[in-house]
Amino acid sequence: AIASDTCPAEYKEAFQEWIDGKDDADKSKAAAEKIIPMVEAAKDKCKNCATIAEFKNYLVKKSQWIIGGDGASYDIGYGGLDHVIASGKDVNILVLDTEVYSNTGGQSSKATPVGAIAKFAAAGKRVRKKDLGLMATTYGYVYVAQIAMGADQAQTLKAIREAEAYPGPSLIIAYAPCINHGIKKGMSKAQTEEQLAVECGYWNNFRFNPGAEGDKFFLDSKEPKKEDYQAFLDGEVRYNALKRANPEKAEKLFAINEQEAMERYAYLKKLVDVYKAEE
Repeated sequence: AIASDTCPAEYKEAFQEWIDGKDDADKSKAAAEKIIPMVEAAKDKCKNCATIAEFKNYLVKKSQWIIGGDGASYDIGYGGLDHVIASGKDVNILVLDTEVYSNTGGQSSKATPVGAIAKFAAAGKRVRKKDLGLMATTYGYVYVAQIAMGADQAQTLKAIREAEAYPGPSLIIAYAPCINHGIKKGMSKAQTEEQLAVECGYWNNFRFNPGAEGDKFFLDSKEPKKEDYQAFLDGEVRYNALKRANPEKAEKLFAINEQEAMERYAYLKKLVDVYKAEE
């Protein structure tokens, strides 16, 4: 349309504005609001305008989100998730990480941590949780974030906005307490449980933004309150039940769980320096 002789100059200016901002939701929307009335008014006189009017619903950049649980992301559906993020397409994925197959009865998954009781892990899971977020960062072109809304609402919103703005695949993993955890305070305190999980180091909030100017890795969790770690585990039946049934085994597995959590935080701290901008 810009190259044709049938469109007025102001039309071409608006069309160029859309071309320049088509990959930005706000810019494409602003341009579309100008273009749609123009092409509707001129569609009977200008073939190019008629074509644009026909496809006007595609002018505003679409927000694409895939939402799934940890079973569909860490475990049985991991191949599909990996295929999507490896494609390089501009799509966003939100994983609600309950650390167990919640919808099908509470079976253990690759997201279940050491020592947690679940179906098929009645004596406590023996192997560590798969680190889906860090695995995704190794692609180098995938936006990755871990969030816990109850611990940091501002970080949650920032991660979602950054994922939406990133022109490539984005993966956000959200800590999601569920009924299978057996939170002693009750599910009404799920947000509080998220806060405690982050404070003691059980869960870490971070953002990896390959498209950022300057630093690319941001560790949003503070130094863990190690002294509160075992109390956090004891506050959930999925851990406490093992402690009551077999205290000796629970002590060993819970110590491993805590050690792995502290090692994970230490590794994340190193990544901050790895992805720091060159001066």
